[in-house]
Amino acid sequence: MFTLYHHGSSVCAAKVRFAMAEKGLDWEGVYIDILKGEQFNPDYMKLNPKAVVPTLTHDDTVIVDSTVIVEYLDQIAPDTSVHPTDPAQRAQARYWTKAVDEDLHPACGAVTFVCSHRHTVLKNLGADGVKKFLEATPAMSVTSNWKDLKDGYTRYGFDAPGAAEKVKLYDSYLAKMEAALDGRPEGGLEGGNDRGNNWLVGNAFSIADIAMTPYVNRLAMMSMRGMWENGRLPNVEKWFARIEALPNFKTCLIDWVPEDLTNDLRDNGAQSWPDIAKILEIEI
Repeated sequence: MFTLYHHGSSVCAAKVRFAMAEKGLDWEGVYIDILKGEQFNPDYMKLNPKAVVPTLTHDDTVIVDSTVIVEYLDQIAPDTSVHPTDPAQRAQARYWTKAVDEDLHPACGAVTFVCSHRHTVLKNLGADGVKKFLEATPAMSVTSNWKDLKDGYTRYGFDAPGAAEKVKLYDSYLAKMEAALDGRPEGGLEGGNDRGNNWLVGNAFSIADIAMTPYVNRLAMMSMRGMWENGRLPNVEKWFARIEALPNFKTCLIDWVPEDLTNDLRDNGAQSWPDIAKILEIEI
């Protein structure tokens, strides 16, 4: 039996839910409210010492890290693998998952906290609660220095050191997607040889698309579609429209987000959009 420890706000948990749905795998869920600090519960940290979600348990086996979880699931159920079978395309797909883990995910954490989560935790926890929330973060979590970074992003927002650079890094991956979907190599991430690809690798839906979906959706939920709409990145706009039309998109990425959090992401993001647009030199 699969048990998934997850939260609606977690892009990594959304990736695993999306992959499991595409693979047709059933699971039971344990909802960990990471904005209330439930990930710091000692019992949960025995499963996941980094105090993050998702965590997957399969009978007596515990798997952490969303990329590793999906690779594990493809070993368990290879007939519905979300990884390409062609070795070259599989390598291309892994470039995307590697880039997500190393660059995009920390950037997403930064942008999400700067634009929205900082306001949510301040509103819900109060000054003392925020202090405890920040102090409870393990030194080694999303990154080796995430504890200090999250503290800065939560306290200082766009004035935190490196915040603007994370916005630009996030945007650079949208540009890489635009190039891949056009069939052009961009920074080692290539979509294939044919121009006008529907999907990121080999013109077939794969883990590359699954991995990128929660990060583009996070921007959409924060009222930041202007990063690709209005002719800025037309291939990304078309790609995301295809993603949103998939049967498993809403149930895996939208429905698990509580209404109050959905509202916070939308409203806080809308208030932050002028700052994002200024950093990226987007006219609004």
